[in-house]
Amino acid sequence: MAHYLFVGDVSLDLSLQAPHMPAPDEKVHCTASTEGMGGVVTNTAVAFSRAGGSAALGIQLGTDLASSQVRGELEAVLRLDLRPAVVPGGLCRVVTMIEPHGEKRLLLYPGVSIYPDAAAVAALRLDDIAHLHTACFGPAAEALVSRARQAGISWSIDLEPASFSGGIATLAPVLDGARVVFVNDRAADAIGGDPIARLRDLGVGDVVRTRGPLGAELHRETGEVLYAPPPKGLVIVDTTGAGDCLAGWFLAGIAAGWRIDTVLARAVRAASIACTRVGAQTAYPTLSELELHEKD
Repeated sequence: MAHYLFVGDVSLDLSLQAPHMPAPDEKVHCTASTEGMGGVVTNTAVAFSRAGGSAALGIQLGTDLASSQVRGELEAVLRLDLRPAVVPGGLCRVVTMIEPHGEKRLLLYPGVSIYPDAAAVAALRLDDIAHLHTACFGPAAEALVSRARQAGISWSIDLEPASFSGGIATLAPVLDGARVVFVNDRAADAIGGDPIARLRDLGVGDVVRTRGPLGAELHRETGEVLYAPPPKGLVIVDTTGAGDCLAGWFLAGIAAGWRIDTVLARAVRAASIACTRVGAQTAYPTLSELELHEKD
């Protein structure tokens, strides 16, 4: 069976729900706490698998206890073929502070798992891969996309602002020919001007423009623009990993051959459902859960 390959970051995340953000030297007692694995690309792969897709995950782990914990959790995920490299060092760690209205603030230590190194990328198996998805948090991303291009494998990019701190032109080699690019508000601001037009100039195909509480737009290469609003009546608790959930569900819909309007609508719905629960991956719905939600 052909997999969608997800290559990128993995982390161990501590999420704390707070009544307000602390002032300098203030201790705030939190109302909820969760700990589990995270990472933009790992979150996306888990969401993809929960939507029914067959995923392979290329990550780099360290030699600490957190790496062992995360590896064990990932090996238990259904429809996820884990393809890890291991190097000396510690796992990426994230602390997320969640405000009462559900928005978040993050602190991140990159460790060795923010992105696979050149050796890990060169060793990744591609012969059973139908599509590649990545967020370019490491210099080996360009070599990875080059391998996909040479193998005739389509690819998509999650445009995290931290991946192009030197300007969007620094990602030109990976954007040229990308089938889909995912862009949130912060990434759009970092691109500047008309972000959709700029990405077109760089050779991108379709652009999924997420709009937070307003849903998402799909700007197709043909010029068509589709919009999907979020479902009404949901109480937002935690937005952590919602964009990753949307990307995973979008790609799962493409892999399953759903109509493109259904792909976008289900991706937005899945991300919205995830926001009603604390945490990222643990909040992502399964396909059966989403189908029940569609009937309500």
